[in-house]
Amino acid sequence: MTRFAPTDVFADRHNGPRQSDVDHMLGRLGLSTLDQLSEAVVPAGILIQDDLNLPAALTEQEAQTSLGTLAAENTVHRSYLGLGYADCVTPPVILRNILENPGWYTQYTPYQAEISQGRLEALLNFQTLVTDLTGLEIANSSLLDEATAAAEAMTLCQRVLGRKNKATAFFVSERCHPQTIAVIQTRAEPLGVEVIVGDHETFDFSTPVFGAVVQYPCSDGAVLDYAGFAEKVHAQGALLIVAADLMSLCLLRPP
Repeated sequence: MTRFAPTDVFADRHNGPRQSDVDHMLGRLGLSTLDQLSEAVVPAGILIQDDLNLPAALTEQEAQTSLGTLAAENTVHRSYLGLGYADCVTPPVILRNILENPGWYTQYTPYQAEISQGRLEALLNFQTLVTDLTGLEIANSSLLDEATAAAEAMTLCQRVLGRKNKATAFFVSERCHPQTIAVIQTRAEPLGVEVIVGDHETFDFSTPVFGAVVQYPCSDGAVLDYAGFAEKVHAQGALLIVAADLMSLCLLRPP
């Protein structure tokens, strides 16, 4: 089979500066070459003087072929994400019109404004969903994983209340997902926060805390009513965090 040379190459579609443009910019800076520009703006301690050890450049089609060969080596395995992750069926109308809506991720301009706008719109949809399902008046639109979000919530409680009530400890229910507990402990260590992992039903608050986190439903699937514990936490002048499964809130009482 004969391979024909591509008639459409990347270099013809790239809007780079012409040599006259480069010379004009260098002239305005009082420099003669781009190397002089690099030496002027890059600290000498990190400026590489030697030539880069790079292979020969590929054409666009050669690069696509190479990437395709690498991608073909991928294999699909069963996912073992851990506790807190459950399989679900997403209605096709939501899948296509929200998650796969090309209007949110197709760019038409070099700076990809449409992608940024689409991401903002997707975050707004997620934010609205969270407020509806949790019963909160406001919600942010972070897309962190649950464990990292719980650690962020802990630091938020510390900033809001840690200095006010002088507490340096944070309570974590032992029925939270293990990855959530681990990430909270890791984040707390450099902050000097004491993490108390225990049973929320027997915790007596003998050690003052600035916040507490519980899992809803629990890591073992149990659904508990945290209203009484919430009152105890608030009576200590602390804040309660609920790591809630959003889909469960379609049926359960919102936190």
